[in-house]
Amino acid sequence: MTGTQGPLAGRKEWIGLGVLLLPILLVSMDMTVMYFALPQLSQELAPTSAQQLWVIDIYAFVLAGLLLTMGSLGDRIGRRRLLLIGAAAFGASSAMAAYATSAEMLILARAVQGIGGATLMPSTLALIRNMFHDAKQRRSAIAVWSAGMSAGTALGPLLSGVMLSQFWWGSVFLINVPVMLLLLVVAPKLLPEYRDTSASKFDTLSGLLSLAAVLPIIYGIKKLAMDGLGAVPVAAIAVGLVFGALFVGRQRRSPHALLDISLFRNRGFSGSIMVNLVAIFAMVGFSVFTTQYLELVLGYSALKAALWLIPGTVAVVLVIPVATALVRKVHPAYVIAGAFVLAFVGFMVLLRLPTDDGLPVLLTGVILFSAGLAVVVTLITDLVVASAPPEAAGTASATLQTGQEFGGALGIAILGTVGTAVYRGFVSDHTPAGLPGEAEDAAQETLGGALAATRELPADLGAALLRVVREAFTDSVHIAAVTAGGVMLLGALVSVALLRGVRRPQQPAADGTHTPQDGTVLVPER
Repeated sequence: MTGTQGPLAGRKEWIGLGVLLLPILLVSMDMTVMYFALPQLSQELAPTSAQQLWVIDIYAFVLAGLLLTMGSLGDRIGRRRLLLIGAAAFGASSAMAAYATSAEMLILARAVQGIGGATLMPSTLALIRNMFHDAKQRRSAIAVWSAGMSAGTALGPLLSGVMLSQFWWGSVFLINVPVMLLLLVVAPKLLPEYRDTSASKFDTLSGLLSLAAVLPIIYGIKKLAMDGLGAVPVAAIAVGLVFGALFVGRQRRSPHALLDISLFRNRGFSGSIMVNLVAIFAMVGFSVFTTQYLELVLGYSALKAALWLIPGTVAVVLVIPVATALVRKVHPAYVIAGAFVLAFVGFMVLLRLPTDDGLPVLLTGVILFSAGLAVVVTLITDLVVASAPPEAAGTASATLQTGQEFGGALGIAILGTVGTAVYRGFVSDHTPAGLPGEAEDAAQETLGGALAATRELPADLGAALLRVVREAFTDSVHIAAVTAGGVMLLGALVSVALLRGVRRPQQPAADGTHTPQDGTVLVPER
């Protein structure tokens, strides 16, 4: 299958793509960079348990809640302008986080980082849509963008470990400042400005409704994953759904809609959003099992565990160009379905994961499912960006990324719940005789709690409990892999059913303008 040809990008656009990788790397790194810093900052700032959770979660909550708002705002005021505003906010809040003197100050800084991240992510993808009109070049650019996102997520814990071995905990945030300053200097020279000159005024109420819808739902899903079924998470999700209905209703009626609901009538767009959610569900939801197996079952340090996850990232970087080349000959729906099958094979390999010396099996499974899911996410991103008209590129990108946040939260909640049920059932059935009640309760709660309890037990009893809980967790990995594998097969079927009829949208004219169905014109500002 060949894409329609548009005007080719030159050297300036490709250098500009390199500039766009700077914020992508940092935003994705800041999702995971906190992992190693927590012990040190906890000693210095002494946060309560609730404050510690907010330090970890507030960044992702705010980012998810504001993506739609910022994507739409960028379409109106200019994507480069919003990128620069976000870079300034992200850099300033990173400095604030690095030198925070209290838990409250750190939480506030992380929230502002989330605001900055919400402006950076849709702006980068929307600018790629506007800079690369040729279908072949755009796929390659999005492949680089996806590889940068994957690399940032993997590098977060690794960079955190290296920085903390030499400097204080604030260094993991301070490293963002010079990179953002560099972006502020070079972006105006290398990135063009694009905005929709025909867009209506920004609808503040729609922005507030989208925030009120997304935040409670994400919070409720995460709360379900941590604490199980309860009144608070159910109520939060219910509140979010009510505001979500109000948001959709306003988008249908308002002349200044934040989100063009008609985008979802395009099967390429709506189908891609759904397929992408399925991929992120497995990718994020299973990651907790991978890291815990390395650290708590095999006994690796966090830094060593992060290093052993690098092969999966390398596989992602290598396989994405192959997929973007293959899609020139084969319809994207079938390539995506094949990638889901590859991910399924990876999860099935993990059914052979042993309790001891399981690193080769784990790496094989992780490399296969990471490569498969990376192909899905990359090609889906291209389909979403190509399906939406350029004047709505920011909104479309933000919708895709909001769906990713929901997919990740659902993956953690559902796979985590399945794994926890299996783990607790196994421990309950195989508890060593003579185990004190406190140790038994700790063992049934989490693997980490069980390992802590073994240190207070006699050597033989501690060793017996250790064998039980590690076997229990390995069993939970097996069941989570079966669940994720089943979802992968479903994803393969859904991608063929929804995407096989998708055709490439109209390309822009040679002068860089684009005339959508309503006659408006998106003008590049040089």
